[in-house]
Amino acid sequence: MPRPALLDPLFRSLRSIKGVGPQLAALLTRFFGAPDGQDAIALDVLMHMPSGVVDRRRMVGIAEAYLGQVVTLKLHIDRHQPPPRGKPNVPHRIFAHDETGDIQLVYFRAQGGWVEKTLPVGEERYVSGEIGFFNGEKQITHPDYVVEPAQFATLPLVEPVYPLTHGLSSKVLVKLVRQIVQSVPELPEWIPASTKARFHWPDFYAAMQSVHIPETPADAELWGPNRMRLAYDEYLAGQLALLLVRSSLTAARGVARSFTGELTARVEANLPFSLTDGQREAIEEIKRDLAAPDRMSRLLQGDVGSGKTVVALMAMAAVAESGAQSSLMAPTELLAAQHFRTLKPICEAADLGIVLLTGKMAAAERRAALAGIENGEIAIAVGTHALFQSDVAFRNLGLTVVDEQHRFGVHQRLALSEKGRDTDLLVMTATPIPRTLVLTHFGDMAVSVLKDKPRGRQPIDTAVMSIADYDRIIARLKARLDEGAQAFWVCPLVEESEVLQVVSAEDRFAELKKIFGDRVALVHGRMSAAAKQEVMARFQADDLKLLVATTVIEVGVDVPNASIMIIEHAERFGLAQLHQLRGRVGRGSNRSACLLLYKEPLSETAKARLDTIKSTEDGFVIAERDLELRGQGDLLGTRQSGMPGYRLAVPDVHRHLLEWAHDDAAATLERNPGLTGPDGEALRTLLYLFRKDLAIPLIRAG
Repeated sequence: MPRPALLDPLFRSLRSIKGVGPQLAALLTRFFGAPDGQDAIALDVLMHMPSGVVDRRRMVGIAEAYLGQVVTLKLHIDRHQPPPRGKPNVPHRIFAHDETGDIQLVYFRAQGGWVEKTLPVGEERYVSGEIGFFNGEKQITHPDYVVEPAQFATLPLVEPVYPLTHGLSSKVLVKLVRQIVQSVPELPEWIPASTKARFHWPDFYAAMQSVHIPETPADAELWGPNRMRLAYDEYLAGQLALLLVRSSLTAARGVARSFTGELTARVEANLPFSLTDGQREAIEEIKRDLAAPDRMSRLLQGDVGSGKTVVALMAMAAVAESGAQSSLMAPTELLAAQHFRTLKPICEAADLGIVLLTGKMAAAERRAALAGIENGEIAIAVGTHALFQSDVAFRNLGLTVVDEQHRFGVHQRLALSEKGRDTDLLVMTATPIPRTLVLTHFGDMAVSVLKDKPRGRQPIDTAVMSIADYDRIIARLKARLDEGAQAFWVCPLVEESEVLQVVSAEDRFAELKKIFGDRVALVHGRMSAAAKQEVMARFQADDLKLLVATTVIEVGVDVPNASIMIIEHAERFGLAQLHQLRGRVGRGSNRSACLLLYKEPLSETAKARLDTIKSTEDGFVIAERDLELRGQGDLLGTRQSGMPGYRLAVPDVHRHLLEWAHDDAAATLERNPGLTGPDGEALRTLLYLFRKDLAIPLIRAG
């Protein structure tokens, strides 16, 4: 179904709106992050929520207007005192009064006579602004509004305040918002009448009007019925879209697999350690999914080092028993190679064909690998997204395992499952994700959680120190490296930045090289894959003692002998990142340490982050705390990956609505899977309104 015509006014380009010239249109297009080559549209402005309100309803006499208050006064204008010639820094003062007292209005650099025109002597004006004091006299500097008594209705007594960008003034945006709110059409209602009545929620149009053109500050409050209704709408659209994706992925296109138990037993016998209870449970859950006729779509989350790869291997062995192949896809070649190194000896011992497919294999090697995949000799193919190029033809792909989910959105999940018509999907992530985010981003997936760490994992001693102690830190590090330890030193940036006062990896490497000579090397994201690989191989072989790095090493680098992690400018990293980086050590038999170096002064949030990391190693506790400290957008790197960042919903306030929206969406699709009839039409309108129309072609007829 095409977009309903009644939404057209909201999808028109801002350029078509009166008062928006090319310059403002370009500014708004940048500000709202419109896709390349497209203009921002009216809907972008409508969905841009105020961050607060200014209450100008306090209309008192001058005598009762107190310092720091925002008031609206009815003043009689007495006289002007412009600055003396040649003294542009002296302000223009206007003296005014009402029956309770006197006040001055102050304008700096007010040239061109407009102040005299705006505030003519002998007339009355309504003036609104914040009360200040100067030499014992009340004054308002640069009043926000000055209107004639006849125009009083145009003065917004409760004024929304919006997040702005350089070059965009509040007045311009408010005017534009008001114009657009007036053009919101009457939409069919998608929330059941009983729900609306229970929570006293208004219609969509009324809610938008109250939030953008409030009559009282309560109209725009985050926890008031207007914002609650809009947050619920946004969550409902997101949950419907995810569940539609899920139903299209799992729609009766699966294969009910049966297992002999032979290969899994051989794999387990060749593991260097025994499986934990958590791993066994996850393997059972996955096998149940594989045995069912629906397609599996499961998220396996486990903290750094909880042994997810082994669970995946057991799943791939089970799939091989059923006569099908598996692919294991990692985000980088470095990681793909590492998975391959871990799995190869176990697979060979269990007689499972495994191959690594990368972008820069020799042609003959690649041909042989492709032939093995095509004729079915290869049971497991490991690689990056190169596995999904058109020349890779699986004989019978049954399971796709994806490592590190959040680099990997819903679109890719759909594309992936096209490679094998009946492919089951298992996604592994080392970022422990709180329940709210699981619903938001992976509402389309079932979830298994590995809580326990594998045996033999050492606790990590975490300390927080100021970079001012540099000399002491270096002396201690030197002693440890001389004893045979290996260490990581992580910096936030590759090279020096004009803007940030931050030590870059290159600068730090140069400093450390003076002390440690050839025992130290540098690795960062701008190096070629081959150069990175070479440095990592030397570090793994213990040729190097100290590795200076950017966050390239955040994901999955395995060097059991490395037992020291130093993170410089730790205050600049998010909690999830700090936790991931710390998880790079503590993998061998040595007691490990993580040192968080910060530079003064520390913000409250940064302090809270460092305290959290110091006090716990439980990734789930850390993830929940991260959500509290910085909101949900950044936790999964959403800013970069087109994940759903919310515009109307504020997770801290509206989190409970997400669970409701999830349950309501599930119940709706069960009742009306084709979204037919008037109710279905209303929900399709909702999906278009929140730009979730990607999901509309997935709606199955009944």
